[in-house]
Amino acid sequence: MASTEHGAAADWLRQQAQPVRRLLRNAISYGAAQSLLVCAIAWLVSHVLAQAIFAHAGLADLRWSILGVVALVLLRAVLLYRQRACSDAAGRAVTQNVQRSLRERLRQLGPRWSTGQSAGDLVTRLVDGVDTLAPYYAGYLPQAALAGLIPTVVLLAVGLREPWSALVLLLCAPLLPVFLILAGRAAAEASTRRWLRLRRLGARFMDAVSGLSTLRLYRAAEREHERVLAAGEGYRKDTMAVLRVAFLSALVMEFFATCSIAIVAVMVGFRLMSGHLGFAEGMFALLLAPEFFLPLRAMGTQRHARMEAVAAAEGLVDILAAPVAAPLAATPVATPKAAAPNLVLRGVHASQGDSGEVLRGIDLTVPAGSRLTLVGPSGGGKSSLLAAVMGLLPLESGDIEIDGHALQAADLPVWRAQIAWLPQRPHVFNGSLRDNLLLARPDADEVSIARVLRMASLDHVVAKLPQGLDTPLGERGLGLSGGELQRLAIARMCLRDASVLLWDEPTQHLDAATAAQIEQQLDQFARGRTVLRVAHRVRDLGPQEVVAVLVGGTIVEQGTVAQLRRPGTAFAALLQEDLRA
Repeated sequence: MASTEHGAAADWLRQQAQPVRRLLRNAISYGAAQSLLVCAIAWLVSHVLAQAIFAHAGLADLRWSILGVVALVLLRAVLLYRQRACSDAAGRAVTQNVQRSLRERLRQLGPRWSTGQSAGDLVTRLVDGVDTLAPYYAGYLPQAALAGLIPTVVLLAVGLREPWSALVLLLCAPLLPVFLILAGRAAAEASTRRWLRLRRLGARFMDAVSGLSTLRLYRAAEREHERVLAAGEGYRKDTMAVLRVAFLSALVMEFFATCSIAIVAVMVGFRLMSGHLGFAEGMFALLLAPEFFLPLRAMGTQRHARMEAVAAAEGLVDILAAPVAAPLAATPVATPKAAAPNLVLRGVHASQGDSGEVLRGIDLTVPAGSRLTLVGPSGGGKSSLLAAVMGLLPLESGDIEIDGHALQAADLPVWRAQIAWLPQRPHVFNGSLRDNLLLARPDADEVSIARVLRMASLDHVVAKLPQGLDTPLGERGLGLSGGELQRLAIARMCLRDASVLLWDEPTQHLDAATAAQIEQQLDQFARGRTVLRVAHRVRDLGPQEVVAVLVGGTIVEQGTVAQLRRPGTAFAALLQEDLRA
């Protein structure tokens, strides 16, 4: 199973290289050109030494050869710079492409998918995982090609001048790749364990930070601290295991390379002493022997980048392969009008991950400008129905119609522009209170802001804040109480001034007096708008409130509160349970 996952991740990594093939080819070409320059430099250096030692040539006689060496060295530096520029550009381009693909896939998957994921694990995959890709494309891929190309060029050059030394290099060359393959298996397993440990550590740390107040309240902070330390220690051990394998591989490869170079040096020395080899040819072979093994040794160090990229790619492939809703039909339809629309659900079926089918044959009509309240036990499908109306939960069958037009064929951004959604747990971003309000309507003026603050009974809270609307709020609303955060979300929803309102129990976290006051304001605000809301406090519903009772993803009853309060109904059972609470 692990090998199959590694294979899929490696295939995906190769696919990402397609858009940057030109940059990679340029980097490899610059590297190959450097190998030719190295051979030329080695020949000039050996020629200069031979002439200076044995022919007693002076500096004036050798000045052109020396200048040639300097020129070739400078040219090699330029080629090295160009090679690294192309490989680094390839790494950056792939990283940016993958980031765009992940953003698009996350947009397609929607918040319903992300809420089922561990935030820490997801952040680790999207940040640390993507960061591991650049070294793979900038370092490993070009080096993998050069590891076969440069030794071939060097071997041919040495073979033309000193065949016996070339034969030794050829016989010793397989030792390094064979050991690299053997060590690579253990290193790949260790790298995968390390990456999985990092994902778990990220998830645990994020959970601990998010729930720090709860942990302190229940005096469990020390226990969680110990668990995080244990997870960190496990990650440290896995990291050291990867480094041990990497260092051992480098040591063994250096040993084999050094022994091979020593064998070439011994052979050259004996042949020089016997007079069967000229000094220039022997020096040429000795100078190129390290260059023959250098790409293979560099390949060994770059293999770590490949293992990291493959391990991280498995998590990225999981995100990109997650199923998304079928694409909307491209047939043009009339754009929903800005006035309050008529909302109809016909035979809607929908499933959500491991939860299975959450909506089963929903038939529902919310006339334009009216309000319908969804009630039912926890897990009955109320929030899922709101998500389906917003287009965040894909439908398996059935239709959602807006003024007679199927939502599957409508322009979702246009439809969502008419929606104001008030979730049960609204999110507040790190920024000022004003910034969080203006998310609903960035061009809102001060008069509109003051009006919605009064509607949400938040004006007196803002007046007490040290900087008023410009008071900074921490992430998730640090600085405001739970009820104040709910009122901020209500003010933000009112500021949007949409024609369709979707509420998931807007006053659940408020005290009775404040809830009654805000309910009155919301009743006035909702007039003339199409409202679909979820209510958990059934006892607060008026006798003429139109409700639909959801049980197990199915609407079992529908009508006014006065009609459904009779004994024996599902609504009456909910009401009795609410009164006993």
